[in-house]
Amino acid sequence: MNCYEHTLIIRQDTSDKQQKEVISKYEDIINKNSGKLIKTEKWGPLNFSTPIKKNKKGFYIHFKFESDGQTIKKLEDLERIDNLLIKFLTVKVKKFDLEKNYFEQKSKQN
Repeated sequence: MNCYEHTLIIRQDTSDKQQKEVISKYEDIINKNSGKLIKTEKWGPLNFSTPIKKNKKGFYIHFKFESDGQTIKKLEDLERIDNLLIKFLTVKVKKFDLEKNYFEQKSKQN
């Protein structure tokens, strides 16, 4: 089994319910196709430096999981036809950094 990090960008105009459905959908695909989900991070809405498909921002989701190449193929084939997604990226890594969440939502202090 290889280690992968996979990031999705969901359109900014999706509701919270739709975002949860997308996350659940792709977590299920990973788990049902011999993958082992390690961590799901919700990075939230972030601005793009340049518009992508007429969108100026998107909601980022980041998965860390162990799997084989067939799971990646299945995952990306379904993402290509998903109208709620703007982009996706899969990166094979040697090991996971489970300590640091780089886009952690900071609480506002008064």
